[in-house]
Amino acid sequence: MVDYTRPAKPAAPAGGVSMSKVTLTKGAPSVSLTKGRGAGGQLRINLNWNSGAQKRGLFTKTPAVDLDLACLWETTDGKKGVVQALGNAFGALDRAPFVLLDGDDRSGKVSGGENLLVNLDRLDAIRRILVFAYIYEGAPNWAAADAVVTLFPQDAAPIEVRLDEHAQNARSCAIALLTNSGGGLTIQREIRYLPGVQRDLDAAYGWGMNWTSGRK
Repeated sequence: MVDYTRPAKPAAPAGGVSMSKVTLTKGAPSVSLTKGRGAGGQLRINLNWNSGAQKRGLFTKTPAVDLDLACLWETTDGKKGVVQALGNAFGALDRAPFVLLDGDDRSGKVSGGENLLVNLDRLDAIRRILVFAYIYEGAPNWAAADAVVTLFPQDAAPIEVRLDEHAQNARSCAIALLTNSGGGLTIQREIRYLPGVQRDLDAAYGWGMNWTSGRK
């Protein structure tokens, strides 16, 4: 676990490797944010990927991969739900779930991807958030998508989680679990691929919700 209460290492000089970014790996899978060091203000969670759309001729292209960023959420009063483009469940920052999806992007790296915003000034009302991505359109080829999620906390270093453990025919990937830890925030790398989407994620993490079909 990375301890943000320790002094940050200085950034490397231009042309060197930056020490200001934290990358969660199997060997170092979690970070802890505290008040004044990331567990306040607005946390931005960005999903970036390679859509893979390429021209094969004058009028045809290879199918593009469209990833969607989403999350399951639970508040401290027991309410549960999902923030996602499907069903226009974009969430809100000033009321539960205190999480907002800022839009639905289909081009990944071309336009900067998709973002979830979390209001950590209301961390007291948040119990846990499971950040996940799923393939809405295109073949289930996570390796080709080359996806990465970066969390940008306020007053703390960016936190990167790469979707680099790929599975055949998986439609979704649980990326990170954010948990209220006594007024702080623990971010745990998951990278768990599942064949289905919302129902499978719910079952895997014990969210206990009822699901119906939805569309954009």
